[in-house]
Amino acid sequence: MFDAANYCRGWLSGFTPTGIITMASGNLAACLKTVLAYEGGWSDNPKDPGGATMKGITLATFRRFKPGATKTQLRNIASSDVEHIYGVGFWDPIRGNDLPFGVDLATMDYGVNSGPSRAVKDLQRVVGAPADGKVGAGTLKAVILADNKATIQKLCARRLSFMQGLKIWKTFKRGWSRRVADVEAKAVAMWLAHAGMPAPSRQSELNAEANKAKDQAQAQTKGAGGAAGGGVVAGGGDAAVSAEPNWLLIAGIAAVVAVVIAVLVIKARQHKDRAAAYKAAASAV
Repeated sequence: MFDAANYCRGWLSGFTPTGIITMASGNLAACLKTVLAYEGGWSDNPKDPGGATMKGITLATFRRFKPGATKTQLRNIASSDVEHIYGVGFWDPIRGNDLPFGVDLATMDYGVNSGPSRAVKDLQRVVGAPADGKVGAGTLKAVILADNKATIQKLCARRLSFMQGLKIWKTFKRGWSRRVADVEAKAVAMWLAHAGMPAPSRQSELNAEANKAKDQAQAQTKGAGGAAGGGVVAGGGDAAVSAEPNWLLIAGIAAVVAVVIAVLVIKARQHKDRAAAYKAAASAV
């Protein structure tokens, strides 16, 4: 049986119980592969304030590295330049080489969407370090001592919560929910692989996470249905026993029920996305 606590103690000395070096040094390329799958290819929409963009890199950003670069050069940007720009802009600020495998992916992808400082602050909040947005010795120690799978999952949950507070959430919620779920599952799979867990055990753990998420989604879907039924009963009962229904009370109950239902439906959808992502990660082992 995999001993996570013993693994984390081994991390402090630089090795897992199986002798695998655990620092994520050199893991940028693997993390970037997941990030770029969501950042898209070439875009040059005149209505887009960001202007011409290739693989998430704007022309303005590219010109900071290659002064005077043209749109054609951006469109044909070399893979080495893409990795360098993401490395300097996102990997280095989160100290990706010093984070555990999987935690580096979850933090980097968050940073690409919302800025490295915000990503690091939420990582710090998850592990109980001062949230100053800078990865120092104290933050690294807290991350290393934490349960890395839980760190990844909590960080992704915080990221999604932040996204839900944005004005454009309604427009992008489906894609964002799937992206965060996919990153979470791939990050956990990455962590388990580098922890030295055998492939069959990794599959079992990832499938267990998928089933857990599926159960949560079903419970929340059922809860939404129950809340809807309860709201109808509450409103009908009030109207039935009163010669003059208290419409303000009924409206208030309906509003509360609507909010509860909306929250449960959103959470159910997110857990469905997580279940699908973990299933896919398990199949990829």
